[in-house]
Amino acid sequence: MAHRRDDRRRGFQEDRVYAWQNTGETSEPLMEFVMASRRDTKRNDVKRWLKYGHLMINGVVTTAFDAPVESGQWVELNVARPFVVLKHPHLQLVYEDDDVIVVNKGYGLLSVSTESHRKEESAFSILRDYIKRQHPKNKLYVVHRLDRDTSGLMMFTKTEEAQEALRHNWNNMVLERTYVALLEGALRQDSGYVKSRLAENSQFVVYSTEEPNEGKLAVTHYKVLKRANGFTLAEFSLDTGRKNQIRVHCKDLGHPIVGDRKYGAKHSPINRLALHARTLRFAHPITRQDMRFETPVPSRFLNLVKTGGKSADQTASKEND
Repeated sequence: MAHRRDDRRRGFQEDRVYAWQNTGETSEPLMEFVMASRRDTKRNDVKRWLKYGHLMINGVVTTAFDAPVESGQWVELNVARPFVVLKHPHLQLVYEDDDVIVVNKGYGLLSVSTESHRKEESAFSILRDYIKRQHPKNKLYVVHRLDRDTSGLMMFTKTEEAQEALRHNWNNMVLERTYVALLEGALRQDSGYVKSRLAENSQFVVYSTEEPNEGKLAVTHYKVLKRANGFTLAEFSLDTGRKNQIRVHCKDLGHPIVGDRKYGAKHSPINRLALHARTLRFAHPITRQDMRFETPVPSRFLNLVKTGGKSADQTASKEND
């Protein structure tokens, strides 16, 4: 039986969303499923809805008439307007509900506009525009940031309640955050950790200090994933979340992150900082459900540690190609 989707967008009159679940044991082509679920619908109407993005299967807008609707999946139809979709070359939507949004941010994109870059596009401004197109009253809240040149998973909230829950209990609610980085040279130890106090100078460069009254304590754990061609691919997890923490601690290890000239890298073979936020796991701030997301290691990182690949010197000579 069809029903109106029970969510917070019901008050937005331009949306008229209906949903049906495939309760059968086999998959059905999308067009046939919609025709059977909404018996007063004409085939041309379904074609138009498909063409302009009015139909979703399990939350993904679908335009193929023969897309399979698997057993247990939901089909949603917005008869009033196309579903709002986030399309941006540097920001990918990973997960969204009424309270949180998880995205995969590309390198070079600011998380949030800064005082010196007020008019520059950021992950926040892109997402804010996206949810405003869903409903003009929607709001977006910041809970954490990634460095501009770091890619990977980050989270925003859509309600102040969710933001406050995460901000006040971040260390207990964020259960796992791992990063992968490509380092210059071959890191000898297979695993270990770096512990230091981090401070920042007037040039905004973060550094480790042994002064007990200077900076803030930072602890970074690492594990080597692969060594090849003069590079090390490693995974990192943090006990603390200080500014530039992984970058500084890699420098302290004597193996700066590829492309990180600010912290001692000599080469930039892939023309970017080779640091990626790979895994994000947290307790949902409202439902307390365990949420875990993981992205692949960037292919350009993997290419540099392929067996038989080029050495650091060979690759660096082509960094401007």
